[in-house]
Amino acid sequence: MKDKIVGINKIQIKEFQVIVLWADGHESIYEAKYLRINCACAECVEEWSNRPLLDPASVPADLHAEDYLIVGKYAVQFLWSDTHFTGIYPFAMLRDLCTCEEHSG
Repeated sequence: MKDKIVGINKIQIKEFQVIVLWADGHESIYEAKYLRINCACAECVEEWSNRPLLDPASVPADLHAEDYLIVGKYAVQFLWSDTHFTGIYPFAMLRDLCTCEEHSG
């Protein structure tokens, strides 16, 4: 999916999951903790070296998304239950993080 950016039709927050229905009909189901650990903001990844700053063990097992905002026509910003909110997930990055059988093969 790296060659084409697909828009989002709908986002659902369910307990510890985030479900994205893409404009092309694909559905991605993400564990909230997985998305949080993959945050690429400057608080989570050192911007010059790309070295991870976030220790995955520090992310609570019961982490969940409390809300989200669509950023322009290109990204989603989540408010996580650990109070982190600075990460922006561009649609292309979010689609690349999809763990379904179609995308993990």
